[in-house]
Amino acid sequence: MANDTLDTVLIVEPNFTGHRWRYAEWAAAAYGEAGYRCVIVTDPANAGHALAKRIAGEKRPELQIQFVAPLEHDRRGAAKLSYVRFFRDFKHAFDVASRNRKVALVVVPYVDYFFYSLPFTGSPFGATPWVGITMRANFHHAKVGVKAPREPLVNAIKAQLFQRAIRTPGLKTLLTIDPTLTEWCAGHQAARSAAVQYLADPFPDATATEPLAARQRLGLGAGKHVLVYGAITERKGIQELVAALAQRTGSDRPTLVVAGAQDDETRAFFSSAGKLSPPAVFIDRFITAEEELDLFSACDVVWLGYKGHYGMSGVLVQAYRFGKPVVATADGLIGWFCRTGELGPVVDDLSVTSINRAFDKVFEQRPAAPAGDHLLERNTLSHFKQTLRQAII
Repeated sequence: MANDTLDTVLIVEPNFTGHRWRYAEWAAAAYGEAGYRCVIVTDPANAGHALAKRIAGEKRPELQIQFVAPLEHDRRGAAKLSYVRFFRDFKHAFDVASRNRKVALVVVPYVDYFFYSLPFTGSPFGATPWVGITMRANFHHAKVGVKAPREPLVNAIKAQLFQRAIRTPGLKTLLTIDPTLTEWCAGHQAARSAAVQYLADPFPDATATEPLAARQRLGLGAGKHVLVYGAITERKGIQELVAALAQRTGSDRPTLVVAGAQDDETRAFFSSAGKLSPPAVFIDRFITAEEELDLFSACDVVWLGYKGHYGMSGVLVQAYRFGKPVVATADGLIGWFCRTGELGPVVDDLSVTSINRAFDKVFEQRPAAPAGDHLLERNTLSHFKQTLRQAII
C-alpha cells in the first residue's frame, strides 16, 4: 500500500480519445515506478472508459482517478479563444485536484490545448513544477525539411509565442514527439528557457502472433489485408483509399480492415459507398490490447495516407514494431519518417493511380529492413518512461 506521505503527481488529461488516454496511463506508470502517488485528472465524460473503470475497480492508493467537470464558458472576450478556455479548465482541474494533496509535479500529456496562451496567462498550476508534452507544434516544419502547408506569417507568430511559452515559470521540461522540433530549438532557444527534449512516441513491447491464427481469431479470410487503425475519420484518407481499392481487379484486390471507432461522417460514407470485393471488415468500437495485437499480426500492410495530419502517428510506430510495411503520405512527420522508403512506399497525392501504384509496389516486394538503427527503435514504452522520469531531474 502506498505511504500517505508520498508526493503526488497529477496527470491532467480531459480527453481519452486516440492515444491520449494511453499517454496518461503510461505517465502514471512512469512516475509510479519512481515512487510517486499518481492521480489522473479527467472529465466525468470518461467515467465509462476502460482505463477509468480499471483504475476505479483496482482501488490502488498509489494510482487514482479523479473526475473534474470543465467550467461553463460564456465565450466572450478572451474566452472566444480555445487556448484560453482550456487554460481556465486546466487551472480549475488543478485547483480542485490539488486540494488536501502534496502535489510535487503536474504532467500534461497534451499541452497543445493551451500552450500558446502561456505568454499571456502564465502557468495554470501556480508555483507547482510541471512537464508538458507537445504533439502538434508544426510552425518550424518548413525550416527543417518537413512537407507541410506554407503559412509564413502564422508560423512566425507561433514561433515567437513558442519561444516565450517555454520561458513560463514552473515549466520544467517540454517534451515533444517531433524530433525535428528539438533540432529547431537548438538554434533558437533563449536563455532561461525550459528544456525541450525528444520523447519517442511509444508502443508497448509486443511480439507478433502467428498471422494465420490471428486471422482466425479475427474472422478474416485468405488473401492480403490492408489495415486502417485508430480513430476513424475522414482525415485518415479513407474515402480516397476505398476509391482506389475499388479499382483493383483480380487477385490484386486486398481486404480492407477498418479497426477503431468511426465518426458519424465515416459511418455515413460507408453506408452509401458501393461494396468492395472482397467485402471490407469493420470493427467500429474501442479496440482491446489483444485485438490490436492480432490486427497488426494478421494484416499485410498498414494505411497511413492521412490528409491534413502533420504530426506524429502512433500507428506508424505500431507498424514498425510489427515489421509491417506502410503506404504513407509524404506530408508531415509521417512523410519525414518514411522519406527513405525503407518503411514502405510514400504517396505524394491521394489519387487512385498513386495509391494503387504504392500497393502494387508493396505487394510485389516487401521493403527491406531499415539499414542500421532506425530512429523508431527508440519508440518503446521503457524508453518513454525513462524520458519522462529524466524530465524532472
